Amino acid sequence: MMKTTLVLGATEKTDRYGNIALKRLLSHSQPVKAIGIKDGNVEGTPIHVGMPPFDDIDTVTLYLNPKNQEEYIDYIIGLKPRRIIFNPGTENPKLENLARQNGIEPIEACTLVMLSTGQY
Repeated sequence: MMKTTLVLGATEKTDRYGNIALKRLLSHSQPVKAIGIKDGNVEGTPIHVGMPPFDDIDTVTLYLNPKNQEEYIDYIIGLKPRRIIFNPGTENPKLENLARQNGIEPIEACTLVMLSTGQY
């Protein structure tokens, strides 16, 4: 069974890492859900606004700075992912500790590097 990744901070802007990661995950045949600040679509994957009730998220990969993560903290924990990837610039000790307390593995890494080295 394929494990679904949620890209939090997805965008249609092609110069942003949230967009690049989404495309790279798709090119690796990873099932992806996406949340951003604007509705949109990247290669057929809809970008949702808000906090949709996804129930099959294995990995949350963050492309929001800690300040912008604040409103999503309870939502992220509530998704009960197996892991949260804190990409460079998204490191957040508060969320990392909460994740650990809830049995979620926090990983400070780069999704793009993990994909390119086969560690994803």
